[in-house]
Order: sequence, then structure tokens, then C-alpha cells
Amino acid sequence: MRLFSSLVLFWVFSITFMPAGRSEVEELGCNKSAMFLAPLGSSEHRQYAADREVQALHLALDVTPDFKHETIQATASLRFKPVAKPIPELKLNAVDLQVSAVTATEQVQAYQVTDEQIVVTFATPIPAEHEVTVTITYHAQPTEGIYFRTPEMGYKEQDTHLFSQGEEIEARHWYPCLDSPNQRLTSEITCHVPEDMTVISNGKLLSKETDSTTHLVAFHWSQDKPHANYLVSLCAGRFKGIEDKYRDIPLRFFTPASEINEASNSFRDTKDMMGFFEQEIGVPFAWDKYDQVCVNDFVAGGMENTSATTLTDGTLFTDATENIRNSEGLIAHELAHQWFGDLVTCKDWSHIWLNEGFATYYETLYEQHKHGRDALLYELYQRMRQITGITNDVTPIVRRNFDKPGEMFGYLVYPKAGWVLHMLRCQLGDDLYRRCIQTYVQRYKFGNVTSDDLRKVIEELSGRSFDRFFDQWLYHGHHPELEISYAWEETTHLAKLTVKQTQELGPEVMLFNFPLTFRFKGKFGTVDQTVEVTRKEEDFYFPLSSGPELVRVDPKFTLLAKINFNPPSAMLGAQAVQKDDLVGRLLAIEKLADKRDQDSIEKLAGILRSDAFYGVRLEASKGLASIHTHEALEALLASIDQPDARVRQEVVNDIGAFYDPQALAVTRQTLEREKNPAILSSCLRSLSGYSAADVNETLEQYLHSNSYRNEEATAAIAGMRLQDDPAFIQPLLAVLDQHEAKFTSSGFGQGLQALAYLARNQEKKDDAREFLLARIDHQKRSVQLACISALGTLGDPKVIPVLQRFARASKSSPQQAAAERAVADLRAGRKPVDDFKNLRQEVADLEKANRELRKQVDDLKQRVDARAGVPAPAAKSGSRNRRGSTREGQ
Repeated sequence: MRLFSSLVLFWVFSITFMPAGRSEVEELGCNKSAMFLAPLGSSEHRQYAADREVQALHLALDVTPDFKHETIQATASLRFKPVAKPIPELKLNAVDLQVSAVTATEQVQAYQVTDEQIVVTFATPIPAEHEVTVTITYHAQPTEGIYFRTPEMGYKEQDTHLFSQGEEIEARHWYPCLDSPNQRLTSEITCHVPEDMTVISNGKLLSKETDSTTHLVAFHWSQDKPHANYLVSLCAGRFKGIEDKYRDIPLRFFTPASEINEASNSFRDTKDMMGFFEQEIGVPFAWDKYDQVCVNDFVAGGMENTSATTLTDGTLFTDATENIRNSEGLIAHELAHQWFGDLVTCKDWSHIWLNEGFATYYETLYEQHKHGRDALLYELYQRMRQITGITNDVTPIVRRNFDKPGEMFGYLVYPKAGWVLHMLRCQLGDDLYRRCIQTYVQRYKFGNVTSDDLRKVIEELSGRSFDRFFDQWLYHGHHPELEISYAWEETTHLAKLTVKQTQELGPEVMLFNFPLTFRFKGKFGTVDQTVEVTRKEEDFYFPLSSGPELVRVDPKFTLLAKINFNPPSAMLGAQAVQKDDLVGRLLAIEKLADKRDQDSIEKLAGILRSDAFYGVRLEASKGLASIHTHEALEALLASIDQPDARVRQEVVNDIGAFYDPQALAVTRQTLEREKNPAILSSCLRSLSGYSAADVNETLEQYLHSNSYRNEEATAAIAGMRLQDDPAFIQPLLAVLDQHEAKFTSSGFGQGLQALAYLARNQEKKDDAREFLLARIDHQKRSVQLACISALGTLGDPKVIPVLQRFARASKSSPQQAAAERAVADLRAGRKPVDDFKNLRQEVADLEKANRELRKQVDDLKQRVDARAGVPAPAAKSGSRNRRGSTREGQ
């Protein structure tokens, strides 16, 4: 399951200044990023795998959905057997199911339905290994597990559909089951729908028959190989699809009917991925077919249901976005799960990294297969920065101290666990690693695994102990934090490197033991030396024939660590242009950006213009933006014509981060000439903060524009919020009222939030308040949550009684939590802190003061040099004298 994009921006940034080139998959990831990025505290509850007093064998569901009323009428038949001893009753997980009948192949004495279970008591205990089938007839209006998308909810009638979601423990909300990862069973689903609808489920389609009385079509699907209960899937509705085939395996990709024109963009690499994963893993695809179904407002990015993955419609994109948007990562992640998670399933949620970490890493391996080694390294680099940027985390990847399974689905089991697998591969070597993984999957296929099962296979085939590796990387938290210093001893011809582990040690954080490679380049050629780091501080000496011109730490990028290493300036300059060392160039960019001097700006500008890899150019642009001086802006302005759309968008974003007349002028020019909607959206956000007369006019013009998924209008709304001008209130109200259907749920929710923000300081808030209150019961949950939050932002105490209706709900829910926060904000009189417009002006004032101070320092230095007889430096060709440049309008 992919809850986030592989590149996660911090929560505050995603709210205030989200780059336009991000898909709804990535936005969803940010919506969950408060949990995703935060370290988890210890829980009083320790969680273990559920007992298996009974083993589920086969599930048969017969379901008739009522789309208008969002209900299902269903029959569930579960065949099971007691494992070790007779049982007098069967306890099934079931939430809010209205049961009308229970029968069985053995005599039922009684049954009872509680809030969480259906308990079937038998007249006589069922003996061990004796198979029994229990059949339960019920109806339900699920709030989880099954999700409807209907015109009554605000979706397009031609796209009416429903979808299920089982992970982590949602299946119990739509059918009675043994809802635990260590229950594997075969399954079948018969679903009755109108004739213009289709049904997609696990396995193969056995039949499709029309009832002459009801005119409903019954689709009968069968999954005849055992899989985990949470992977049972049902999607039904007005879908359209395209087809392909890999070997004899049918491949299909479905979207809501109105979105079918974009299906091929997302689907195009599936066949290539299937072949790559079979070769890389060494185990053939195990299932009968592979379907992918895009649905409206999915609850995550994707879900790897066996042979029938469900995806967010936010992954769909048009050709106009060039290479800014693609579905490769999401599609590869969910396809890799068909091996890691579906074929081999974690025993319980404490080992979920065996599902998600593998899917994340194999997604990255496909990136290498498709785009080359540098693409893999760049993805690992980005994830490393993300992981090591979370400084207060001491939580292990494998742990049992959690209250709910959802707490386990954070960055630890996705990018960090993927990095752990990368380190394993580096230590074992590619060939041995592949043999280990092939053996692991073959040995445990159609079964459950723990982390120890993987360790045992690796030790068996490698002959090495991996106890310490698993202990420090999986069962303990954090990562090494290294301070590394370098010195050259000319008399002894020894290179000295001192390594200090500076992470704070404690019960959850160890002193790490790991191999570390140093690379020396010089007249002697290239020398790699690997040492074993075992202590808190160690000195390492390396004999070389002459002083090295370049020293690199971990040149092959095999260690997840936060490394502080500051090579001499000459070495840093050489590192920045090493064509065969992508990570070295990226690290050099970081250091150059930290230096913030003119020489560093010129080096970064050169990299932005000429580096061969797009990611390096992109990071150079970010580096210039972080320096944030006039000279850095000029370097960005000179580099806006980038052939790669991803870099072009980054440069536009980074120029937009400056509050400067030149930046505004270039943003306007880009709006006039640019065709890429993602880059246009970046420009619209960049306009915010400027008081120029035409800025508001431009934002309002794009508010009424038409674009795919109304992306440009949504970006205009983001710009209006940042502009913080109440003149936008009425135009925004009108567009939201008249054109809600044009917006995605996320986009409309952002509109509601912007409306409240713009009106928060108005004396009369009646229009905004009534507009929001009219949508407080919106049937789209994401819109309803945005509306509740917006009422808190509005700052109008009159809405408190309405919000309390949700805050005092008997059952905990996202709506309850949002209402509680909103009421607390209103009562405390708190106001939003993202006053971007004023913040920009304050930054501009500080920059102006800094420039004036620097000018005075430059003048003083020139006077001192003149008195000392030092000649003035020659002006560089093509550049203006800094003393003669002016900054009008600052």
C-alpha cells in the first residue's frame, strides 16, 4: 500500500507553497505526513499476531450494492476448521453489520451480534481439523471498507462506482471475517450490478450472467490461490478499460468512464515492469491476471489487492505535463507487492516493512532498470535526506508498541526499510542478494513471514551472521550520525580520517557497527579503502604515494547515515564536476549552497546550466534559491530555459521564492509563453505577495480557466490565499458555488480553506460562514473535513454550536477530531500563522538591509585595499559591477 509519494515535502510547506507539479497522490501523502514524518512515542499496548484457533479456508461473498442509498445486501459463507482443539463457538470480526440470518453445516445453537463481532455458538463443539461452513445474511451501510462514489455525493453520474479497502482492518466493515494478516484463504465474489456496469475482483472471472427478472448482471470472480483476508477486493461501477498481455497473463487498466483517455499514460510501463520483476526476483508472477483500477478519491495512493490493484485517480495525467508527472513509482510499487505482501505476507503488522520496504526498494530498482544507475542513486539520495532530516526519531522499524495497525505505516517501513534492503544488497553483492530473495520468496510463498525468516535465509546462503545488522537497523532506531574529518600528513604520506558517531545513544539507539569506504583520487589514480567502524570515535590512516586531490566518503552510497564531512574547497570544486559520481555532485551542491559566497554561486550556476543529469541540475537550482541573494537570483534567471520540464519547473518555483521585480517579470513572461499546466500552476502560486495591479487580475482570470482536473484554477486559489486580499472573497465564492463539479475533491477543499482564510479578518463574515455551513454535511468526506477545518480558520464563534455537533459524537472519527480542533481554535481565538504576504515583505526588507550592509563592507574593503596598494579586481565579462547594480522597488 502506498500512502505517500516517495518524495514527501514537509507539512507546513505543503499547505503554504506546494509546487504545482505534484499529483494528487503526492498531495494525499502530505495530508498524511503529520503522522508519516513524526516519530512515534511508546504505547502501553504491545501488539502480537492473532491466535489461530481456527483457520479460514474459503470465503464466498454474494453482494448486491444499492448505489443510491450507499448500502449493500450480502451473504457471506466462510469455510473454516479448528486448528488444534475443538471449539464451541466461532468469533468473527464484524462492525455495523445488520445480520438477519446465520446458518451452518453444523447445528447452530445461537448467535449474537456485538459492536465488533458476530459470535456463532454451535450445539456441539467442532472437532479439530473438521471443516465447517457458516453462512451469514446481512445488510450494511459501511463507513469504512466499502466506499461509494455516486451523483448523490457530487460525483459524475457516468462514473458511478464503489470500491473496497481491506488494509489494515477495514474488511470487517463490509463482511464478517477473521481479519488478521496471518489468515490466508481462497475467496470468491459474486456481485450483482446494473447492465451498464462492470465488476473487478481477485482471480479470474468464472461467469457473467443477467437475471431476467431484476436485469442485474452477476459477475462471479474466483481467487483459487490462498491470500490474506485484507487483500480481498471488490470494485464495481461504470468503468472503462484498456488491455494488454505479458506472456499469457492478461493485463487490464480501468478508470472511471470519463477518464479513459488518460489511462494509457499510466498503464504503459506495466508489461515492462512485470518482466523486470520476474527476472529480478527470480519467481514468476503467481496470479491469474493483473488488473489495475483507478477510483475517485481513493483512501491512499494505491492498494495491492491480489491480482487487482486499486489506484487513486490522481495518478492520471495528460501529455501536456511532459515528464513532470508519471505513474511509474506508484504502478511499480503496487506491482512489486504482488510478490512482497501478496505472495509472501507479513505475519502481523509489526513486520509490515517486509511488505512496504520491499515494494519501496523494488520500485527504486525499476527506476534503475528504466532510467539508469543515476536515477536509482538520486532516489536513494532524496530518501536519505528525508530520513536523516527527522532528528528526534528513535523508533525501530520492527516494534510491538503501537495501539492501532495504522500507526505502523510511516516513513520507517517505506523509505527507511527500503534503504535497509539497499544496504543488505550492497553487503551481499547483487548476485547473492538475488539468490537470497529468490529463496525467501520461493520458500514462504502463499505463507506468512517474520523478519527472522528473511534473516535465516540470508545467513543460510551467505554463511555470515546478520544478527547485528538486523538488531541495529530493524530492532533499534535511528541511524549513524557521523562527524568525519580529514588531514594529510606529508612527512609520513598518510591520509588520516577521523570518524565520530555523534548520535545520542539510549535504549532504542545503538552504537552502530558498519563497513565504510573511503575513496582517494590523485596522481596515483583511484584508491578505495574499506574499514569497519565499531567505536564512538576512531582514527584511520591510509598510505598514499602523494596527497589526494579528492577524498570521498561512502562513494558507492551504501550506508544510511547523516554524514558531516567538509573537504577543502579545492576538493569540493573537483567533487562538484565528477561525471562518474552522481551522489558526490549532489553532496557538493549542498556544501556550496551552505557557503553562500560568489564563487559558490558561480559553481552552482554552471552546474544548473550544464550537468548531464536532471536531478543534479534541479538540486543546483534549489541550492541557489537557498542562498537567496541578488546574484543567486540572476543565476536562476539566466537558466530558466531548461529542456527538461522537471528542472524548468524547479527553476520557476525557485525564482518565485524571491520577492523581486525581475522575478515577477519573468513569472509573467513564463505565464505568457509556457504550455505545461504544471509549470503554469507554479507561476500562479509565485505571483502571490506582489501588489502590482495586474497580479490580482491574472489570478482571477485563471480562477475561471478550464484545465485538466481544474489544476490551474486550483493553483490560482492557492495564489489568492497567499495574496491574502479580501477582494478575492466574492469571486471565489461565486466560482466555488457555480463550478464545484469542475474541481477535484482536494481542489474544492482547498477552495473552502482559502475562502475562510481570506475572510478571517473581515468584520462581516456572513457570506463565507453561510457558504461553509451549507456544506458541513457534504457527502464527500474530504470536502466535509476541509469545511470543518475552514470554519475553525474563519474565526467566527457563531459556528461553535454546529461544530460541537461533530465534536461530541459518540464514535471517534476524522470529523470528530477535526471539529474538536476547530472548536479549540475558535475558543482560544487562535488565527492561522501562515501570513505569507507579510512574511515575504519582511524577508524583502531584511534582504535590502543585508545588501546595503554588504555594499558598505565592499566599499570599506576596496578603500583598505587601495591604501595597501592592492589592485582592484577586473570585472568579469558579461556581468555587471555589483557596486553599480541597483534594486528598484525593494
